[in-house]
Amino acid sequence: MPVHELAQLTWEEVRDLDRPRTSVVFPVGATEAHGPHLPLDSDVIIATAMARAGAQRLAAKGDTVLILPALAYTAAPFGAQFQGTLSISGVTVTAVIVDLARSLSNQGFRLLAIANAHLDPEHLTALHEAVTLGRADGLLPIIFPDLTRRPWSTRLGEEFKSGACHAGQFESSIILHERPAAVRDEVRRGLVPNPQSLSLAIKAGKRTFEEAGGPRAYFGDPAAATAAEGARLIDALGAILEEAVRAEI
Repeated sequence: MPVHELAQLTWEEVRDLDRPRTSVVFPVGATEAHGPHLPLDSDVIIATAMARAGAQRLAAKGDTVLILPALAYTAAPFGAQFQGTLSISGVTVTAVIVDLARSLSNQGFRLLAIANAHLDPEHLTALHEAVTLGRADGLLPIIFPDLTRRPWSTRLGEEFKSGACHAGQFESSIILHERPAAVRDEVRRGLVPNPQSLSLAIKAGKRTFEEAGGPRAYFGDPAAATAAEGARLIDALGAILEEAVRAEI
């Protein structure tokens, strides 16, 4: 079955979809500092790649899938002190997702699956709150596989599991695969590893990248990134999204 991009369809083409059997995928990212080597929209690039990979897997098994335009602004307080990071409140993010879910419900779609690549705690809380509110309001199911939680967190490599994974090997590999021209590669190759764990810093009450030990807004080992690793990670992200949707339908 096909994968559709909502923004490329006409309203009549959307009307003619088998909407009760169509899964909607929503890529969610941030405009946020990602070291001195990756673009501010890295999370959006990764979320979009995850959405497409998951959609292709679902379509290969007979589902019709509709991909929404990506959300590029969200809660990003950890990176807010870095120029270019644009952070909005988690309450706003929750409201946007619930309102989208309501609109999709009114149009008769089956479910809304969030492909998320931004791991700021306030943002994750906002997404979980949207799932809860959507359920309470009787809207279509909102599916959100949280990559920071099991079983998903164990499937994305050692750096990801360590928590030292912002603009490091994990994210840099995916951007190298998806948009290599956007990577400042000479800078990337010269960066020394930063093993400070964001997840441990969050548990310790740190609230910014600088407090967590990332004065240049990166964690992990960006110099170790490869496009081949990026391809593997995108496939893993797509599988996670597909399995989360399959568990619902």
